Amino acid sequence: MIPIRDENPTAHTAFATIGFIALNSYAWVTAQGLGAEIPLVTSVCELGLIPAELTGAVPPDTPLRLGEHYCVSGGNSLANVFSSMFMHGGWGHILGNLWFLWIFGDNVEDAMGPVRFTVFYLMCGVAAALAQVASDPQSAVPMVGASGAIGGVMGAYIRLYPRAHIHMFLFFGFFFTTAAVPAWLMLGYWFGMQVLGGLPEFAGEGGVAFWAHVGGFVAGAATVRRFEVPDRLAEHRRMRPRHTARYRL
Repeated sequence: MIPIRDENPTAHTAFATIGFIALNSYAWVTAQGLGAEIPLVTSVCELGLIPAELTGAVPPDTPLRLGEHYCVSGGNSLANVFSSMFMHGGWGHILGNLWFLWIFGDNVEDAMGPVRFTVFYLMCGVAAALAQVASDPQSAVPMVGASGAIGGVMGAYIRLYPRAHIHMFLFFGFFFTTAAVPAWLMLGYWFGMQVLGGLPEFAGEGGVAFWAHVGGFVAGAATVRRFEVPDRLAEHRRMRPRHTARYRL
């Protein structure tokens, strides 16, 4: 299930959303070497968030094994809460995250303004990181990615624009189609899958930080009303097309 676009025009240029996309891309190029093996492993170790370091379960600068490599963490776990939001584990990881941010971020920013959105985004990223740490405080696996903060953006979107239509690719084995469904359905399904993925009964070996996604989404949905600017939200809603209930498959 991949979102293609939403039917939700904006009234203002999404400067903060574009800025976060640019910062993540800059980090991918400069700190992570476009995914080259050694800079990727080094950046994940040094700039990722290691729950066991943050909780004191292991001392800083503990040698870690990532695949076939050993590396030493950066040792500054509080700073790594923020730096980890701009690190990624591969091309699929960063492209997927930034695509979701592009689809949903501009509309949420439109209701807040760039400064409020920046604070909101970072706050959701911190909440996501703490949720993942709380789920496994002994873990020595570095956590990286913007998906926790983007989960917060998606949580805000479902509160602000639950009936805005999202166009998606749907895959069923070798068959695929497109559909346009309300945001509450698409984002509610996504959230449910994150919760299920975080449960021990469904946990696999993929290393996905499901509870970071859940924590970011809940933080975004719970706090969005404190960040929205009523006049901006009203202006945005005046631009939206009116829909009747419809599901195109």
